[in-house]
Amino acid sequence: MTGRPLLNRRLEGLGTTIFAEMSALAVRTGAINLGQGFPDTDGPESVREAAVRALRDGRGNQYPPGPGVPELRTAIVDHQRRFYGLDFDPDTEVLVTAGATEAVAAAMLALLEPGDEVIAFEPFYDSYAACIAMAGATRVPLTLRAPDFRPDMERLRTLITPRTRLLLLNSPHNPTGMVLTREEATAIARLAVEHDLLVVTDEVYEHLVFEGEHIPLVSLPGMRERTVSISSAGKTFSFTGWKIGWVTASAPLVAAVRTAKQFLTYVSGGPFQYAVAEALRLPDTYFADFRADMRAKRDLLAGGLERAGFTVFRPAGTYFVTTDIRPLGENDGVAFCRALPERAGVVAVPNAVFYDDPEAGRTQVRFTFCKRTEVLTDAVDRLRKAFAG
Repeated sequence: MTGRPLLNRRLEGLGTTIFAEMSALAVRTGAINLGQGFPDTDGPESVREAAVRALRDGRGNQYPPGPGVPELRTAIVDHQRRFYGLDFDPDTEVLVTAGATEAVAAAMLALLEPGDEVIAFEPFYDSYAACIAMAGATRVPLTLRAPDFRPDMERLRTLITPRTRLLLLNSPHNPTGMVLTREEATAIARLAVEHDLLVVTDEVYEHLVFEGEHIPLVSLPGMRERTVSISSAGKTFSFTGWKIGWVTASAPLVAAVRTAKQFLTYVSGGPFQYAVAEALRLPDTYFADFRADMRAKRDLLAGGLERAGFTVFRPAGTYFVTTDIRPLGENDGVAFCRALPERAGVVAVPNAVFYDDPEAGRTQVRFTFCKRTEVLTDAVDRLRKAFAG
């Protein structure tokens, strides 16, 4: 051993360890895990059977093409046209990745140089800080503040410096559930054009908007040649373990991202790519029913948390609810979440781990509602008994 740190300090943080700790606590205590965002049921049976059929037919069992199988790239193009009126070339403007997380990492590695600055919404999705750090760049937080978590456009303007290279944005926003309005999206696009910035948008919750609408930034004036749009199948089709994501962008941007991506996973998920191609062609009723089901679960969990005494910031999108624990007489979200499994039989995640300054989200706690209705009902009953009496 050299005595040097085994972990690059730019990558160190509480987020990775807290998720593992909370999951371990859930197993040890038998608590209901509303901390990590993965469903407790599989997605459509037809999609799962499509993966089985691809395996049996020998499609994708060997290396798939580097950009992704043609069937999936075509389905992604059709999806973008169907829902947003956007046109992409499946051969040059689409790249299939190992989930959205790899897409973000590859985009940061491809598009940033050491010393560049990246502006991102804070609280950050947990991989963003690490991906920016791996590229040698510096993250600059645009902090979203309770109760509405709206981005401050004037603050964004002041954060842009000569070293600003890129905006990394997610709407719907994890963890707060904020969804950009058309006015906000337009203002962001204008700043990007004015300052000649690249924009990477993480849109994995695009089909989980409960209030408002999902507006791809790439669809706005001046954004087509400067925007890398990222999404994935995991959240929309409830197959998070398949890790099938994608990038859509202009050909030069896709080529750049692919150059970095090929040295990360090279390729992945061959048989699942064929299945996701079929999933993207499900009828409109699937997407509408999926959204309605999640909205009902949001309301169930949010209402239960309110009755238990939490301040609830009801999300406009995603499948997470952010709360404030001060009405319960608590002021430390990390300590609260560590005690919660024993106290109430429920697991949550402290939002402090998503901030550069943990004090900024010290009293905020996040719960997920992507679980079966009976599980959520049990969880809110446990919370009510623990806190409301």
